[in-house]
Amino acid sequence: QVQLVESGGGLVQAGGSLRLSCAASGRTFSSYVMGWFRQTPGKEREFVAAIGWTGLSTNYADSVKGRFTISRVNAENMLFLQMNSLKPEDTAIYYCAATQVVSTTVASERAYDYWGQGTQITVSS
Repeated sequence: QVQLVESGGGLVQAGGSLRLSCAASGRTFSSYVMGWFRQTPGKEREFVAAIGWTGLSTNYADSVKGRFTISRVNAENMLFLQMNSLKPEDTAIYYCAATQVVSTTVASERAYDYWGQGTQITVSS
């Protein structure tokens, strides 16, 4: 069992940057594959990025590759998403997610067992 809390959302201008954080409970954080997803009203949750147990393996959606960076600090039970060169189409609620079911950085939301409550990102033109 793990509980996840996102923070760092807000309003930024196009071209700006934000860093999202996800704090996880428990003492077995390093055993979870972690991911970031995003969602707009009436739309399916969209994969953004995922990171493996050690942080060396990562996976990014094509839409954010080269702009976003996922990272983790296992000793602090923390997951991060650095977002640069933000675009209006990045506007969404961003969720962190965790799973012990898989050991690879899968993109499917169906693979993830635990979800945070989300944090809003709004990018203005």
